[in-house]
Amino acid sequence: RGHEILALPPPSSGGVCLSLMLGMFEETGLGKHPRDSAVALHLMAESMRRAFRERARHLGDPAFTANPPYLVDPLFAQQLGRTIDQTKATPSAALAGDIEIVNEKEHTTHFSVIDKWGRAVSNTYTLEDSYGSRIVVGNAGFLLNNEMQDFNWFPGRTDILGRIGTPANQVAPGKRMLSSQCPVIVRKNGAVVGITGSPGGRTIPSTVAQIVASKLVWNMPIDQAVSFPRLHHGWFPDELRFEKADDPPWAKVVADLRRRGHKVVHRVQGDAHSLWREGELWHAGIDNRIAGGASGD
Repeated sequence: RGHEILALPPPSSGGVCLSLMLGMFEETGLGKHPRDSAVALHLMAESMRRAFRERARHLGDPAFTANPPYLVDPLFAQQLGRTIDQTKATPSAALAGDIEIVNEKEHTTHFSVIDKWGRAVSNTYTLEDSYGSRIVVGNAGFLLNNEMQDFNWFPGRTDILGRIGTPANQVAPGKRMLSSQCPVIVRKNGAVVGITGSPGGRTIPSTVAQIVASKLVWNMPIDQAVSFPRLHHGWFPDELRFEKADDPPWAKVVADLRRRGHKVVHRVQGDAHSLWREGELWHAGIDNRIAGGASGD
């Protein structure tokens, strides 16, 4: 589609997950279906499920872990996309054993900035939990984080209760923990056309992938792309989080997803304030899920 997407490499998992998801979106023909259809949401969920399976299996600090280069090869995403059944969900355990993802807290902040010269910043930063470690540095006025909990807590011990023991992200001296941050800059013909990102723990790559797809696949205005109901599947727990799971106008879509084998639960995710160039003007997509705003001159 003529766009170049700039995202973070490991030890953030965001860029790899985003690349895998977008590649699977393309392979499964996502754009053939309406944005609000059950089949489009199903294909997104199955792509997320597989991307997070690869995250748990392979990704960690590249100084300690051999992150396979093929994870960002379009051919690999195509291969994963071909394993997706268009009509029904694949049980997560059927993909590769019983590795489960531990839920993360959502105390993270993102901002997107561009100036009149086209210089862009997409920034996601976090203390991990609210107030981090709850320790303030002297009179400096800033808090220390508690990012250590992003390591896999249970070496060699992985089960369906959420205890992860895969070696790629186990704690070691001098090692950086795996994150899910996914600040993104989108360029076309070398010029910046979009900036996005979000808080939300492991839901971040899913949120960003949906905003990018809403723009590049369905050509939605950025405010609609940001406000559109979101979903997330993180491989384990084997459930599809959907913001409209309990909303009567979406009842038929949710029923269709459940018929396909998804365990649909209600959960709100992200706070993805975004900027996108539409015509000659920059437009802001303000996310009203938590708080924030836009300013410019």
